[in-house]
Amino acid sequence: MLSKYRTKDTETSADLGIIQSATLTLLGLIIGFTFSMAIARYDLRQTYEEAEANAIGTEFLRADLLPSKTAESIKELLNEYLDQRILFYSKQNQETAKQITQRTTAIENAMWNEILPVARTQPTPPITLVVSGMNDVINARGYTQAAWWNRIPTAAWWLMAAIAVGANILVGFGARNFKHNVGLFMIFPTMIAIAFFLIADIDSPRGGVIRIDPRNLIDLKQSISSVNNSLPTIGLNK
Repeated sequence: MLSKYRTKDTETSADLGIIQSATLTLLGLIIGFTFSMAIARYDLRQTYEEAEANAIGTEFLRADLLPSKTAESIKELLNEYLDQRILFYSKQNQETAKQITQRTTAIENAMWNEILPVARTQPTPPITLVVSGMNDVINARGYTQAAWWNRIPTAAWWLMAAIAVGANILVGFGARNFKHNVGLFMIFPTMIAIAFFLIADIDSPRGGVIRIDPRNLIDLKQSISSVNNSLPTIGLNK
């Protein structure tokens, strides 16, 4: 008499193979889509870093349209602001990151307070251009912060983890008689764990191995420093 609870007859093996294939396909699709989401967010953060550098650099040049005293103050504040933005992209703990954010906000308020009296007393097209540039600088930082907050939802991680666990159980169930190949069947969960780690690393802008490098901001800082260092020499030659 055949056992009521057969698990490895031909029909059961065929059904198990279909379920395994469907589950693994679903897991592969979800990992692929999640990886695509992480890459898109990473590219967006890089784009906003470039936009920040362009906005700060443009406003640094437009500051010359202001009265000399105000222009000098704005350039000093922009230089300090640029330092804070570079620090923002470095690996920091939560407390240091919070201090950087507070300092950045204080500098933004100081720059706006410097420009506001000039804009009210001299509402000329050049001054309007400077005000617009300052608005771009502040907005660029806001877009960057929003992009850093935009992470893969926690619910998506739980869903992906649940499907991964189910897929591993099915693979293990199908291979349960191959006790001498345990190391071989550990390859699958290891590859899944590596894929999860890669996605999480790309999706984490402040921690991990793969981070946004503020190349454009650093290059702008070097350009501004080289210009400032060359000004006294030019004055002496004259």
